[in-house]
Amino acid sequence: MPLYLTFPEWIKPEILPGLPVRWYGLMYVVAFAFTYWLFTVQAKNSGQVIAKDTISNFFFAGLAGMLVGARIFATLIYDTSGRYWVAPWRIFWPFDDAMNFTGFAGMSFHGGLLGVVVGFILYARHKKLDMLQWGDWVAAAFPLGYTFGRLGNFINSELWGRVTTAPWGIVFPNGEPLPVKEPWVQEAMQQTGISAAGDFVNLPRHPSQLYEAFGEGILLWIIFWFFLKDRLPFRGFLIGAYLIGYGAVRFVVEYFRNPDKGLDFIIAFEPGFSTSQLQVPLFNFSMGQILCVLMILAGGLTLWGISEYHRRAAISNRKGRNRKG
Repeated sequence: MPLYLTFPEWIKPEILPGLPVRWYGLMYVVAFAFTYWLFTVQAKNSGQVIAKDTISNFFFAGLAGMLVGARIFATLIYDTSGRYWVAPWRIFWPFDDAMNFTGFAGMSFHGGLLGVVVGFILYARHKKLDMLQWGDWVAAAFPLGYTFGRLGNFINSELWGRVTTAPWGIVFPNGEPLPVKEPWVQEAMQQTGISAAGDFVNLPRHPSQLYEAFGEGILLWIIFWFFLKDRLPFRGFLIGAYLIGYGAVRFVVEYFRNPDKGLDFIIAFEPGFSTSQLQVPLFNFSMGQILCVLMILAGGLTLWGISEYHRRAAISNRKGRNRKG
């Protein structure tokens, strides 16, 4: 009996065969819709009168920033071919050399997060919005929307994880073929019952997209929505908490993700580590993990900075009341 799962044949990237409309893109729309809805619920419960156009434009600014940031990071940092540095206009050009529509295949979460923050801040400053409160509302809503984005990755059969012999490992249809001559590949074949028809074989991999959908999406949303959002020690707390929470969960999941092609491990404290994907190098770190550490540090600095802002504001208010008294 095979000790692995096969990617369901009925799951196809295209919503309708022959049309360039994919589930992945639809999942982004669903993610945006859920985040927007949960945001409006919080805005309504706050008792404030906020025009719908203000919220819509706020989200549009964030969405625009997200798309720009995600695309720039994916092409200039994660892509190792160098073609985007030579021809930067290709970053936002959705066609190949034969003018076939390809869409924007590469998107980076960390770049998208940076872009959405910039977009939100610029619009909030323009409209003189309370960015700390609005940021808390976004942070409480965003993880559930993020869940659908990772489900889109799974449907697209992309961003799969490292090879595993666990019974929930999945053979993805476009998984990277591995050389049968490698001893660790032979070990994985023996443990899972997979045979090879040639010199290469497609092995089961961790469904890391689903790990992320649960950990960085559902789990964080439950914590933020049901346990934190109504018990905040100060406005802006969830902004820093999200940066720390996502960074920590993603750092762990990165151990099960396949390192980005061409980048492998950026920092290797175990330089002689075996190339076997069946072993997890605890002291070798991917680009994603490095960015997650920076994200955690940024979250800690954000919490400190916002708490200091509130502390100084409280001191200033007390001094003002004393002068009036």
